[in-house]
Amino acid sequence: MAALNSIACRKPIVKSQSFPDFSPILPSTLTEDKELAPKKNSHSHEHKKLLFPNGSKTLEASSSEVGGGHGDDGDGHDDVEKLSSRAINASIVLGFGTLAVSKLLTIDHDYWHGWTLYEVLRYVPEHNWIAYEQALKANPVIAKMAISGIVYSIGDWIAQCYEGKPLFDFDRTRMFRSGLVGFTLHGSLSHHYYQFCEALFPFNDWWVVPAKVIFDQTVWAAIWNSIYYVVLGFLRFESSANIYKELKATFWPMLTAGWKLWPFAHVITYGVIPVEQRLLWVDCVELIWVTILSTYSNEKSEARITEPMMDADSNSLNNPPEE
Repeated sequence: MAALNSIACRKPIVKSQSFPDFSPILPSTLTEDKELAPKKNSHSHEHKKLLFPNGSKTLEASSSEVGGGHGDDGDGHDDVEKLSSRAINASIVLGFGTLAVSKLLTIDHDYWHGWTLYEVLRYVPEHNWIAYEQALKANPVIAKMAISGIVYSIGDWIAQCYEGKPLFDFDRTRMFRSGLVGFTLHGSLSHHYYQFCEALFPFNDWWVVPAKVIFDQTVWAAIWNSIYYVVLGFLRFESSANIYKELKATFWPMLTAGWKLWPFAHVITYGVIPVEQRLLWVDCVELIWVTILSTYSNEKSEARITEPMMDADSNSLNNPPEE
């Protein structure tokens, strides 16, 4: 009897372990989770919009999430490209700089035997000037083209540094374009222009110099600024409509900007410097002027490229994607 009583007492305990009430709890829990999930996503989406009010930044944040960490690899690749580009630029600058300095300093290397260092440095300027005059007599157009190409390349490099780029982080393609325009067009056209200007004003009166300066800063400046701007636009593969629009917008500012510099320089150009030497003097002043020209030209081009990107960002902000 005691054993039966003990068995009878255990039967309710076994029934209580059958867990009859657990089955309805699971569906209700899943239902609550399903109802909570969209609210959580909506809240997180609103939080992202608050953190990134700009449409482009929201897009960048979303793409970085979808990418799953690939952005870090892209940043590393960009860093490698920047370092390699800077190394190439530094090699170009140091290589050409070393070549130019060595050519200038070793102009008399055939006659150095028995010379002191003082004598070598003393005759360097004079003998380089003699070599330049001989090159002008032998082939004046090629000599002037080479000088203008170098000046326009250096001028664009100065312009990029003035715009805030590091010394060896310049745009090689942009500098090459400017140097190409200087070499192919400025040197040759300027050579013939100064010859034409002398034939146009074949007088020695006091009014000839002011007349040449006025003619230079109206007719010739307008022609050359337009040529420089249009050719650079074609070298950037821009359309004719865009080039004309940008030239029309910058023509007068560029012309008036030149009046702050060139009239004073051309008093010396037409009043003191001989005809064959004028382009060298003008190219020295061009280092300042090309900086202005290149800045005007590339600012308009970069603004034209940036405007569609800004419009796209504003459209994505005004018209968010549907979810």
